[in-house]
Amino acid sequence: MKIKWYGHAAFRLLPARGPTVITDPYTPEGVGYAPIEDVADLVIVSSDDDDAHCRADLIKGDPMVLNALTIAQAGGQGEARGIEVDAIQAMEWEHHPEHEVPGQNGMYRFTLDGIRCAHMGDVGNPLTDSQIAFFEDVDVLFALAGGYLTIELPDLMKMIYAVRPKLVIPMHFRTLTYKPRNTMWIESFLAHFKDEDVDFAFGPEVELTKDDIPDATRVLVMDYLR
Repeated sequence: MKIKWYGHAAFRLLPARGPTVITDPYTPEGVGYAPIEDVADLVIVSSDDDDAHCRADLIKGDPMVLNALTIAQAGGQGEARGIEVDAIQAMEWEHHPEHEVPGQNGMYRFTLDGIRCAHMGDVGNPLTDSQIAFFEDVDVLFALAGGYLTIELPDLMKMIYAVRPKLVIPMHFRTLTYKPRNTMWIESFLAHFKDEDVDFAFGPEVELTKDDIPDATRVLVMDYLR
């Protein structure tokens, strides 16, 4: 499976077998990252009302669209293009500067090429026991690593320490391009890990197979697409 990070919470997952998936596409002008030019078979969004996480309409290729919040509210399981998606409801940061009422969203997980992937959506508060349990047995966790506007790092680490995902790929942190300036740089997140447990992709794309998944938690820092 090839993974590409566009920036913010948007990734493309291109499996050896199965549909191409794009997660949480954004409005380029709002977040500061480049337009997403790739096609997809399936787009999964964590909400339907947040322009930084829901712009499936901007994705080329006439993809099917799954809304993780809708799935979570309808029992927690959905399916499209032969991919089963599980979701659990979450809420964005209670003090979000742009929203008087915190928006609802969904955290979600699915399997491609035998690799169990989970995406944290836009959760902004400490996780409940059931939300923590949702991430058990995950191979690849796309983790909200910027603190401000989303879950605080100590609360994120509580979940990571509890469920021990095999590979953590940080997202939603401050970069030179990302417009919100109060999110944290990646160093704040990496301070919670030993240096020897952190790898750098030095680019926006990586390729993983099931055999590449580590036995114990490691972090892989990707660059965003320029």
